[in-house]
Amino acid sequence: MRVINLPLQNRNYTSMSTFFDLGIKKDFIKGLKALNIKTPTEIQEEAIPVLLENETDFIGLAQTGTGKTAAFGLPALHQINPKNDDVQVLILAPTRELVQQIQKQLFKFTKYCDSKIFAEGVYGGEKMDIQIKRLQRTTHIIVATPGRLLDFVERGDINIKNIKTLILDEADEMLSMGFKEDLNKILKHTSGTRHTWLFSATMPEEIQKIIKTYMSSDAVKVEVNKNSLVNANISHHYISTTIKDKLNVITRILDKRDDERGIIFCRTKAGTKQLTQLLKDEGFSVGALEGDMQQKERDKVMRAFKNESLQILVSTDVSARGIDVNNLAFIIHHQLPEQLEYYTHRSGRTARAGKTGQSLALIIPGEMQKVIDIQKALGITFKEITM
Repeated sequence: MRVINLPLQNRNYTSMSTFFDLGIKKDFIKGLKALNIKTPTEIQEEAIPVLLENETDFIGLAQTGTGKTAAFGLPALHQINPKNDDVQVLILAPTRELVQQIQKQLFKFTKYCDSKIFAEGVYGGEKMDIQIKRLQRTTHIIVATPGRLLDFVERGDINIKNIKTLILDEADEMLSMGFKEDLNKILKHTSGTRHTWLFSATMPEEIQKIIKTYMSSDAVKVEVNKNSLVNANISHHYISTTIKDKLNVITRILDKRDDERGIIFCRTKAGTKQLTQLLKDEGFSVGALEGDMQQKERDKVMRAFKNESLQILVSTDVSARGIDVNNLAFIIHHQLPEQLEYYTHRSGRTARAGKTGQSLALIIPGEMQKVIDIQKALGITFKEITM
């Protein structure tokens, strides 16, 4: 395996290249300019030339919010032959929101192309026959969640045997959401001559197994920010409190940051609903995201949060997967998560696209050891804030 390690990210990182230098076609550069994307991020600068110039398996390790969609999306678009109506690229992502977001980005990248490249989304929460109808049109790229895609493949509605490239985005999130079996089945279905590009924020044992089983030993591995598992632009703080006083602490934080937006994480669905109601009663602009919600309600909350008519989101870990909202100033951990990786994913919702952000944990007596463990495992430092 060829490994390229990049230096620790810092807040003043500026790319020395342009997208043209990296080999991106002018039509796509026009699309990027319309999105105000002018200079490549670290992962884009390292991944794009490798993926454009080589037929290779690829492993990209980078935090969320570092521009991974363009890092794999632009090279994937370059390899599409618009005259060939077959599905040529399959992109898997953990959530419906992320699938829709990737599909939208690909569409915007191709806005100024002479030949049309068609990408379709496949995900739960929408009627299957509507999606099948769309897939009957020319489709070059499928962006999908693993569960719904597998339903289609096993029913014979989609043939993914001849795809050229399989892209796994946020691979660690897909595994932590329970898609391990589905991924293994999909990887077996595509075991022709395809290349696999895997992007992940962390490298748990299960990801290493997938790499060993389904990817070439010559895969190129690019690691951005090798010495830090968490985006260096996030500052980490804790506030010592009691269960009884948590609501009071949160209201004081929100009062002080009334012009900023953020997400509050709870461990349970019930806790999420309860805290949302209590904050609404206090007059805050807040909405909940949790597993029992209908897709329609979930979409409505996400729309309101994205267009800034909602200031605060209260969410469980799984429900927040794939949320990509720019300019989130802070994350509050109502309780610290049980799993270490969840801390990385939670805090990674802030400080996206080169911005800075704050991760605030509410700590009750007896939980200090957890803070020490997280510091040690992730190589970060928590500072105490006193209210």
